[in-house]
Amino acid sequence: MTKLFARFMKDESGATAIEYGLIAALIAIAVIAGASAVGGSVGDVFDTASEEMDDAI
Repeated sequence: MTKLFARFMKDESGATAIEYGLIAALIAIAVIAGASAVGGSVGDVFDTASEEMDDAI
């Protein structure tokens, strides 16, 4: 039982998987935040263009 516990304590493959999971989560948060920030600006540009086209008719 002691050998099994010692082998379990030396195994770092789970830690690597958790690290990759955390990196993926941070990238996802950054992408969502960036898309939210840019999305509002792009929406404003299209609204302005639509209003200008309506005024031109």
